[in-house]
Amino acid sequence: MSRTLVIASAQMGPIPRADTRKQTVGRLIDMMKRAKSLGADLVVFPELALTTFFPRWFFTDPAEIDSFFETEMPGPETAVLFETAARLQIGFYLGYAEIDGAHRFNTSIFVDRQGAVVSKYRKVHLPGHAEPQPGRTIHHLEKLYFEPGNLGFPVFRAFDGIFGMCICNDRRWPETYRVMGLQGVEVVMLGYNTPVGHTGYHDLDSLANFHNHLSMQAGAYQNSTWVIGTAKCGVEEGSLMIGQSCIVAPSGEIVAAARTLEDEVIAATCDLDAGLHYKQTVFDFAKHREPKSYGLIVERKGAVAPP
Repeated sequence: MSRTLVIASAQMGPIPRADTRKQTVGRLIDMMKRAKSLGADLVVFPELALTTFFPRWFFTDPAEIDSFFETEMPGPETAVLFETAARLQIGFYLGYAEIDGAHRFNTSIFVDRQGAVVSKYRKVHLPGHAEPQPGRTIHHLEKLYFEPGNLGFPVFRAFDGIFGMCICNDRRWPETYRVMGLQGVEVVMLGYNTPVGHTGYHDLDSLANFHNHLSMQAGAYQNSTWVIGTAKCGVEEGSLMIGQSCIVAPSGEIVAAARTLEDEVIAATCDLDAGLHYKQTVFDFAKHREPKSYGLIVERKGAVAPP
């Protein structure tokens, strides 16, 4: 029996700080409808898809900070998105800022065709700083506004396959994909907001687009999984963010890619069994992987200690 899905990546252009939730949710619904018109079974939205990328600013007013977070999901302003998904019979991944009691997370959820939340993920690898950096007008303060995720990298069953989630900077870390790969993941859904120039080193920042695709393609190939990467991009409140939303096959090949820095929906037919060929040959973990060797320390006379 074929396990083929049409999966869409719904890239978003900039979200101005002044835009309301209602306006932003309206854009998401428009793209969800576009994805459905392409035959999509599910659609992947970006990280922090309901607001501008607020960690670029240093806020001191608690009420102002709270305005970017969701206390429930769905909530009064987002319920229509879930209702539309149920009516269209389409699943979706959504990134947003979450308040859970005294805790704050950069979160994503997966919602099924009936509009029900199936799984939640909280971003583990937070980039940037915990306090404003001197001389910077555009900050990257995720460590100030969020704490590291406490749910690990779970996988779950949906659409007759095994799915997992991650967010933005997680894509750069091989552990992200490998932990899910060891659980047999077949589709990794990934939203991101990646500003250009956030490292402060021009030679690194000039390779932002290359590193974006490199990390997703390597993760897909080395773990025999589809990766659906979706950006929020363009010039948002004076900060340029990269696009390059894409759908990567278990071979590591990009099979669909966005061409703009605006709202754009791309889709691909994804055979979930495509990863099995790699899982049963090159990346047969049970047969070829040697985890016992990873912890070995080779002592060499005169070896240089790491810094």
